[in-house]
Formats: sequence, structure tokens, C-alpha cells
Amino acid sequence: MQVEVTSSPAAVKHTVVERKSDRELVVTRRFNAPAHIVFEAWSKAELFRRWWVPKAMSLSLLSCEIDMRTGGGYRLVFRFPDSDQTMAFFGTYKKVVPNKRIVWTNDESDQGAVTTVTFEEHAGKTLLTFHELYPTTVTLDEALAGSAEALPEQFAQLDELLAGGL
Repeated sequence: MQVEVTSSPAAVKHTVVERKSDRELVVTRRFNAPAHIVFEAWSKAELFRRWWVPKAMSLSLLSCEIDMRTGGGYRLVFRFPDSDQTMAFFGTYKKVVPNKRIVWTNDESDQGAVTTVTFEEHAGKTLLTFHELYPTTVTLDEALAGSAEALPEQFAQLDELLAGGL
């Protein structure tokens, strides 16, 4: 399955979402910024919180903790609109290679994916590849019907942040 979402007519501004296998999701997008700047937007909490929450979802990001190093961790706490109910996502950074690669676990349940993000720079632009490996076909199906649908909007918001110079 492949879904292409274009946020701009320019060839460098589109997100491609592909189901690569029964358990793998791959999302790619090219950003008009060098890899170290794109990596910074992923690794600094004050920047990450500016683009990660899709505006269309009306969620509030109450807290964002990022300890971006191999063995470090993250914790994101969201609140649903018109509710006091919160939802936390957290995990461990298994491997961090600055400006090149981030691998993390999604530990909020035993059905969490392992996520790998790579940053490949070419002529000052960065090809970002977001790869998730789910423990089962069912968990990938659930992600495709939920959180994975938000990735094109999230990446468009990241693109806006990068265009504004962070």
C-alpha cells in the first residue's frame, strides 16, 4: 500500500507513506534544510513540541522530555480536547548517531513499535526516512488507521518550522 500526500507542488515537499510488509511502515520526505538542522528539530524538546502535534487533532502536548542519547529516553504527555484525560507515550533511545540516525522503542505497551529515523543530506537538503517495525500485523493495521495518518501533517508542520529558520 502506498499513499502519497503532497503539501506543495514543489517536488521536494511531499510525504510518501508505504506499508513495506506485514509489520513495517516507511514514511519519507525531503526537507529543504541540512541534516544537522532537521536532526535538531527532532532532538530538542523546545523545537520538537512546535511541530509534533498535528493541528488537526486538537491535542495538547502537556509535557515533552527528550534525553537524546543512546540509552536516554523520551516522554510525551498529551491531553484530549475538552477532557482532563491524559495519554503518555515514552520509550528508550537504542541508538543515536547525531545528524544521521535515531532508533527508539515505544514502551507505553508491549505492542509498541521500534522506530528508526535516518537523515541523509544531499546538496543541503535532507531526505528523512521514518521506519517503524511493529510486533504484529494487527498493531501495524491499528497504527495505519490512527497515528500513522497524522505523519504527513506532522512532517508538513516540521517543514514550516524549518522554513522559518527554527
